[in-house]
Amino acid sequence: MRRAAQPAETSNAALVDGLVTANRRRRYTVRVDGGETLECLLKGRRMVVACGDRVRVARVSGGGVIEEILPRSSLFYRSDAFNEKLIAANVTQVIGVVAPDLGVDLELVDRWIVAAEAERCRFVLVANKADKPSFTELAARLESIARLGYPVVAMAAKHDPAPLLPYLPDERTALIGQSGMGKSTILNAVVPGANARTAEISESLSTGRHTTSQSTLYPLGAVVDAGWIVDSPGVKAFGLAHVAPDALARAFVELRPLIGLCRFRDCRHDREPDCAVQEAVARGEIAPHRVALLHRLVHEVEARRDPGR
Repeated sequence: MRRAAQPAETSNAALVDGLVTANRRRRYTVRVDGGETLECLLKGRRMVVACGDRVRVARVSGGGVIEEILPRSSLFYRSDAFNEKLIAANVTQVIGVVAPDLGVDLELVDRWIVAAEAERCRFVLVANKADKPSFTELAARLESIARLGYPVVAMAAKHDPAPLLPYLPDERTALIGQSGMGKSTILNAVVPGANARTAEISESLSTGRHTTSQSTLYPLGAVVDAGWIVDSPGVKAFGLAHVAPDALARAFVELRPLIGLCRFRDCRHDREPDCAVQEAVARGEIAPHRVALLHRLVHEVEARRDPGR
Protein backbone atom coordinates (compact mmCIF):
# COMPACT_ATOMS: atom_id res chain seq x y z
CA MET A 1 0.00 0.00 0.00
CA ARG A 2 1.41 3.39 -1.01
CA ARG A 3 2.07 5.69 1.93
CA ALA A 4 0.36 9.07 2.03
CA ALA A 5 2.62 12.11 1.83
CA GLN A 6 3.80 13.06 5.30
CA PRO A 7 2.93 16.56 6.54
CA ALA A 8 5.70 19.06 7.08
CA GLU A 9 6.77 20.08 10.57
CA THR A 10 4.13 22.38 12.05
CA SER A 11 5.07 22.92 15.67
CA ASN A 12 5.87 26.62 15.16
CA ALA A 13 3.02 27.35 12.76
CA ALA A 14 0.05 29.52 13.78
CA LEU A 15 -3.17 27.51 14.03
CA VAL A 16 -6.45 28.56 12.41
CA ASP A 17 -9.95 27.08 12.72
CA GLY A 18 -12.02 25.92 9.80
CA LEU A 19 -14.74 23.65 8.44
CA VAL A 20 -14.04 20.40 6.54
CA THR A 21 -15.93 20.66 3.25
CA ALA A 22 -14.62 17.65 1.32
CA ASN A 23 -12.67 14.48 1.94
CA ARG A 24 -11.21 11.65 -0.05
CA ARG A 25 -9.20 9.05 1.83
CA ARG A 26 -6.84 11.13 3.99
CA ARG A 27 -6.93 14.37 2.01
CA TYR A 28 -9.31 17.13 3.08
CA THR A 29 -10.53 20.50 1.89
CA VAL A 30 -10.92 22.95 4.79
CA ARG A 31 -12.65 26.31 4.55
CA VAL A 32 -10.78 28.44 7.06
CA ASP A 33 -12.80 30.96 9.05
CA GLY A 34 -12.64 34.07 6.92
CA GLY A 35 -13.11 32.29 3.60
CA GLU A 36 -9.70 30.91 2.58
CA THR A 37 -9.62 27.30 1.37
CA LEU A 38 -6.74 24.95 2.22
CA GLU A 39 -6.02 21.44 0.99
CA CYS A 40 -4.94 19.53 4.07
CA LEU A 41 -3.43 16.30 5.31
CA LEU A 42 -3.81 14.86 8.80
CA LYS A 43 -1.25 15.02 11.55
CA GLY A 44 -0.81 11.38 12.48
CA ARG A 45 -2.99 8.40 11.61
CA ARG A 46 -5.28 8.14 14.62
CA MET A 47 -7.46 11.09 13.69
CA VAL A 48 -10.66 10.32 11.76
CA VAL A 49 -12.22 13.38 10.13
CA ALA A 50 -15.61 13.84 8.46
CA CYS A 51 -17.23 16.54 6.37
CA GLY A 52 -18.80 19.03 8.76
CA ASP A 53 -16.02 18.69 11.32
CA ARG A 54 -14.65 21.87 12.81
CA VAL A 55 -10.88 21.51 12.87
CA ARG A 56 -7.74 23.37 13.86
CA VAL A 57 -5.23 23.67 11.03
CA ALA A 58 -1.59 24.69 10.69
CA ARG A 59 -0.61 26.32 7.42
CA VAL A 60 2.31 24.71 5.60
CA SER A 61 3.81 25.13 2.18
CA GLY A 62 1.18 24.13 -0.37
CA GLY A 63 -1.74 23.81 2.05
CA GLY A 64 -2.30 22.80 5.63
CA VAL A 65 -2.19 20.09 8.27
CA ILE A 66 -5.18 19.22 10.46
CA GLU A 67 -3.83 19.24 14.00
CA GLU A 68 -7.02 18.87 16.02
CA ILE A 69 -10.73 18.04 15.69
CA LEU A 70 -12.85 20.44 17.69
CA PRO A 71 -15.70 19.02 19.85
CA ARG A 72 -18.58 17.56 17.85
CA SER A 73 -22.29 17.97 18.55
CA SER A 74 -23.10 14.83 16.54
CA LEU A 75 -21.48 12.24 14.31
CA PHE A 76 -23.61 10.45 11.72
CA TYR A 77 -21.97 7.26 10.52
CA ARG A 78 -22.43 3.57 9.82
CA SER A 79 -20.49 0.60 11.14
CA ASP A 80 -20.40 -3.16 11.15
CA ALA A 81 -18.24 -5.74 12.93
CA PHE A 82 -15.17 -4.74 10.90
CA ASN A 83 -15.45 -1.20 9.55
CA GLU A 84 -16.74 2.28 10.27
CA LYS A 85 -17.67 4.83 7.61
CA LEU A 86 -18.11 8.43 8.73
CA ILE A 87 -20.72 10.38 6.77
CA ALA A 88 -20.93 13.80 8.40
CA ALA A 89 -20.18 15.53 11.70
CA ASN A 90 -22.14 18.21 13.54
CA VAL A 91 -25.32 17.49 11.60
CA THR A 92 -28.71 18.54 12.93
CA GLN A 93 -30.78 16.77 10.29
CA VAL A 94 -30.67 13.63 8.15
CA ILE A 95 -32.58 13.58 4.87
CA GLY A 96 -33.07 10.15 3.33
CA VAL A 97 -34.02 9.82 -0.34
CA VAL A 98 -36.09 7.07 -1.95
CA ALA A 99 -37.77 6.76 -5.34
CA PRO A 100 -40.07 4.33 -7.16
CA ASP A 101 -38.95 1.51 -9.46
CA LEU A 102 -35.56 1.15 -7.74
CA GLY A 103 -36.02 -1.57 -5.14
CA VAL A 104 -36.53 0.64 -2.09
CA ASP A 105 -35.37 -1.18 1.05
CA LEU A 106 -37.59 -0.01 3.92
CA GLU A 107 -35.37 -1.67 6.52
CA LEU A 108 -32.54 0.48 5.23
CA VAL A 109 -34.75 3.54 5.74
CA ASP A 110 -35.53 2.39 9.28
CA ARG A 111 -31.80 2.07 9.94
CA TRP A 112 -31.25 5.65 8.77
CA ILE A 113 -33.97 6.74 11.17
CA VAL A 114 -32.42 4.91 14.11
CA ALA A 115 -28.99 6.36 13.30
CA ALA A 116 -30.45 9.88 13.17
CA GLU A 117 -32.35 9.42 16.43
CA ALA A 118 -29.27 8.02 18.16
CA GLU A 119 -27.49 11.32 17.37
CA ARG A 120 -30.55 13.43 18.25
CA CYS A 121 -30.97 14.61 14.67
CA ARG A 122 -34.25 15.35 12.90
CA PHE A 123 -35.11 12.84 10.17
CA VAL A 124 -36.92 13.73 6.95
CA LEU A 125 -37.69 11.28 4.15
CA VAL A 126 -37.86 12.55 0.57
CA ALA A 127 -39.95 10.47 -1.80
CA ASN A 128 -38.46 11.60 -5.10
CA LYS A 129 -39.73 11.16 -8.67
CA ALA A 130 -43.33 11.79 -7.66
CA ASP A 131 -44.18 12.31 -11.35
CA LYS A 132 -43.69 8.61 -12.12
CA PRO A 133 -46.83 6.44 -12.54
CA SER A 134 -45.51 3.92 -10.01
CA PHE A 135 -45.13 6.56 -7.30
CA THR A 136 -48.55 5.74 -5.81
CA GLU A 137 -47.34 2.28 -4.81
CA LEU A 138 -44.24 3.72 -3.16
CA ALA A 139 -46.28 6.33 -1.29
CA ALA A 140 -48.45 3.56 0.17
CA ARG A 141 -45.34 1.72 1.40
CA LEU A 142 -44.08 4.87 3.11
CA GLU A 143 -47.22 5.37 5.19
CA SER A 144 -45.61 3.39 8.01
CA ILE A 145 -42.84 6.00 8.18
CA ALA A 146 -45.33 8.86 8.26
CA ARG A 147 -47.29 7.15 11.06
CA LEU A 148 -44.17 7.32 13.23
CA GLY A 149 -44.29 11.10 12.89
CA TYR A 150 -41.51 11.62 10.34
CA PRO A 151 -42.10 14.04 7.46
CA VAL A 152 -42.42 12.28 4.10
CA VAL A 153 -41.86 14.88 1.38
CA ALA A 154 -43.14 13.98 -2.08
CA MET A 155 -41.34 15.82 -4.86
CA ALA A 156 -40.04 15.61 -8.41
CA ALA A 157 -36.63 17.21 -7.98
CA LYS A 158 -36.04 17.60 -11.73
CA HIS A 159 -39.06 19.86 -12.00
CA ASP A 160 -39.68 21.52 -8.64
CA PRO A 161 -37.57 21.44 -5.43
CA ALA A 162 -40.05 23.67 -3.57
CA PRO A 163 -41.54 20.93 -1.31
CA LEU A 164 -38.12 20.34 0.32
CA LEU A 165 -37.02 23.95 0.74
CA PRO A 166 -38.81 24.63 4.06
CA TYR A 167 -36.76 21.87 5.74
CA LEU A 168 -33.34 23.30 4.84
CA PRO A 169 -32.78 26.78 6.37
CA ASP A 170 -30.42 26.87 9.36
CA GLU A 171 -30.03 23.08 9.32
CA ARG A 172 -26.80 21.13 8.87
CA THR A 173 -27.98 18.21 6.76
CA ALA A 174 -26.60 14.82 5.80
CA LEU A 175 -28.16 13.66 2.52
CA ILE A 176 -28.29 9.88 2.20
CA GLY A 177 -29.78 7.34 -0.18
CA GLN A 178 -29.20 4.34 -2.37
CA SER A 179 -27.64 4.98 -5.76
CA GLY A 180 -30.10 6.11 -8.41
CA MET A 181 -32.64 7.70 -6.06
CA GLY A 182 -31.90 11.23 -7.27
CA LYS A 183 -29.66 12.67 -4.54
CA SER A 184 -27.53 14.55 -7.05
CA THR A 185 -30.60 15.96 -8.76
CA ILE A 186 -31.94 17.17 -5.42
CA LEU A 187 -28.59 18.69 -4.52
CA ASN A 188 -28.31 20.55 -7.81
CA ALA A 189 -31.87 21.82 -7.42
CA VAL A 190 -31.44 23.25 -3.91
CA VAL A 191 -27.80 24.39 -4.00
CA PRO A 192 -27.04 26.90 -6.78
CA GLY A 193 -23.68 26.17 -8.35
CA ALA A 194 -23.34 22.66 -6.93
CA ASN A 195 -22.25 21.25 -10.30
CA ALA A 196 -19.42 23.75 -10.57
CA ARG A 197 -18.40 23.18 -6.95
CA THR A 198 -18.27 19.41 -7.49
CA ALA A 199 -15.94 19.81 -10.46
CA GLU A 200 -13.72 22.21 -8.50
CA ILE A 201 -13.38 19.88 -5.52
CA SER A 202 -12.73 16.84 -7.71
CA GLU A 203 -9.89 18.67 -9.43
CA SER A 204 -8.36 19.84 -6.16
CA LEU A 205 -8.43 16.29 -4.76
CA SER A 206 -6.91 14.91 -8.00
CA THR A 207 -9.83 12.59 -8.65
CA GLY A 208 -10.71 13.95 -12.07
CA ARG A 209 -14.39 13.43 -11.35
CA HIS A 210 -16.96 13.35 -8.55
CA THR A 211 -16.48 9.81 -7.25
CA THR A 212 -18.76 7.74 -5.05
CA SER A 213 -15.98 7.45 -2.45
CA GLN A 214 -16.05 11.18 -1.76
CA SER A 215 -18.26 13.21 0.57
CA THR A 216 -18.74 16.91 -0.06
CA LEU A 217 -20.25 19.77 1.95
CA TYR A 218 -22.25 22.47 0.16
CA PRO A 219 -23.16 25.75 1.90
CA LEU A 220 -26.79 26.78 1.44
CA GLY A 221 -25.86 30.43 1.16
CA ALA A 222 -23.01 32.88 1.26
CA VAL A 223 -22.56 32.25 4.99
CA VAL A 224 -21.73 28.66 5.92
CA ASP A 225 -23.34 29.03 9.34
CA ALA A 226 -26.70 29.61 7.62
CA GLY A 227 -26.78 25.89 6.90
CA TRP A 228 -25.20 23.27 4.68
CA ILE A 229 -25.74 19.87 3.08
CA VAL A 230 -23.27 16.98 2.98
CA ASP A 231 -23.73 14.77 -0.07
CA SER A 232 -22.64 11.22 0.75
CA PRO A 233 -21.93 8.19 -1.45
CA GLY A 234 -24.82 5.86 -2.22
CA VAL A 235 -25.32 3.14 0.38
CA LYS A 236 -26.58 -0.44 0.09
CA ALA A 237 -26.18 -1.32 3.76
CA PHE A 238 -26.19 0.64 7.00
CA GLY A 239 -24.81 -1.04 10.10
CA LEU A 240 -25.27 0.43 13.57
CA ALA A 241 -22.85 -1.72 15.52
CA HIS A 242 -21.46 1.37 17.28
CA VAL A 243 -24.72 2.23 19.07
CA ALA A 244 -25.08 0.84 22.61
CA PRO A 245 -28.01 -1.60 23.10
CA ASP A 246 -29.81 0.65 25.61
CA ALA A 247 -29.43 3.61 23.25
CA LEU A 248 -30.86 1.54 20.40
CA ALA A 249 -34.19 1.05 22.14
CA ARG A 250 -34.49 4.80 22.78
CA ALA A 251 -33.78 5.48 19.10
CA PHE A 252 -37.12 3.86 18.24
CA VAL A 253 -39.47 6.76 18.83
CA GLU A 254 -42.53 4.57 19.43
CA LEU A 255 -40.74 2.52 22.10
CA ARG A 256 -39.62 5.43 24.27
CA PRO A 257 -42.84 5.77 26.28
CA LEU A 258 -42.63 2.04 27.14
CA ILE A 259 -39.03 1.95 28.35
CA GLY A 260 -39.00 1.18 32.07
CA LEU A 261 -42.53 -0.28 32.10
CA CYS A 262 -41.50 -3.93 31.63
CA ARG A 263 -41.38 -6.27 34.63
CA PHE A 264 -37.61 -6.75 34.27
CA ARG A 265 -35.26 -3.80 34.22
CA ASP A 266 -32.99 -5.54 31.68
CA CYS A 267 -35.88 -6.71 29.48
CA ARG A 268 -34.80 -7.40 25.90
CA HIS A 269 -38.38 -6.98 24.64
CA ASP A 270 -38.39 -10.48 23.23
CA ARG A 271 -39.93 -13.41 25.16
CA GLU A 272 -39.82 -12.06 28.71
CA PRO A 273 -43.11 -12.09 30.67
CA ASP A 274 -44.91 -8.79 31.21
CA CYS A 275 -42.92 -7.02 28.48
CA ALA A 276 -44.59 -3.69 27.76
CA VAL A 277 -43.23 -3.64 24.22
CA GLN A 278 -44.54 -7.09 23.29
CA GLU A 279 -47.89 -6.26 24.86
CA ALA A 280 -48.07 -3.15 22.67
CA VAL A 281 -47.25 -5.27 19.63
CA ALA A 282 -50.07 -7.67 20.55
CA ARG A 283 -52.49 -4.72 20.77
CA GLY A 284 -51.46 -3.56 17.31
CA GLU A 285 -49.90 -0.33 18.61
CA ILE A 286 -46.35 -1.12 17.46
CA ALA A 287 -45.31 -2.68 14.15
CA PRO A 288 -43.70 -6.13 14.67
CA HIS A 289 -41.09 -5.45 12.00
CA ARG A 290 -39.74 -2.52 14.02
CA VAL A 291 -39.25 -4.66 17.12
CA ALA A 292 -37.66 -7.36 14.98
CA LEU A 293 -35.24 -4.75 13.66
CA LEU A 294 -34.36 -3.72 17.22
CA HIS A 295 -33.46 -7.35 17.98
CA ARG A 296 -31.28 -7.58 14.86
CA LEU A 297 -29.47 -4.36 15.73
CA VAL A 298 -28.81 -5.48 19.31
CA HIS A 299 -27.44 -8.76 17.96
CA GLU A 300 -25.11 -6.84 15.60
CA VAL A 301 -23.81 -4.73 18.49
CA GLU A 302 -23.22 -7.80 20.65
CA ALA A 303 -21.50 -9.65 17.81
CA ARG A 304 -19.12 -6.73 17.34
CA ARG A 305 -18.29 -6.52 21.03
CA ASP A 306 -18.01 -10.29 21.49
CA PRO A 307 -17.34 -12.05 18.15
CA GLY A 308 -17.55 -15.43 19.88
CA ARG A 309 -21.22 -15.06 20.80
